[in-house]
Amino acid sequence: MLQSNEYFSGKVKSIGFTSSSTGRASVGVMAEGEYTFGTAQPEEMTVVSGALRVLLPEAVEWTTYGPGDVFHVPGHSEFHLQVAEPTSYLCRYL
Repeated sequence: MLQSNEYFSGKVKSIGFTSSSTGRASVGVMAEGEYTFGTAQPEEMTVVSGALRVLLPEAVEWTTYGPGDVFHVPGHSEFHLQVAEPTSYLCRYL
């Protein structure tokens, strides 16, 4: 079953799904802006198109991830994103 999600007044939208090859995941798009997300469980984020500038928990410097790049976010944490252009992603819940 597909689940539609919307955050930050519609600037981030995703569709949640579960599959045998991916597990529980969501795919979505972020509009330009700055966002802070909290996690309940560990996440694996893959940038599909565009770019995400990311400040991970306990990091002191921002890192930019482009198409095909993957980063991991610990569970029960918070991470910050800066998005300069519409960017698509795949988020796997680990």
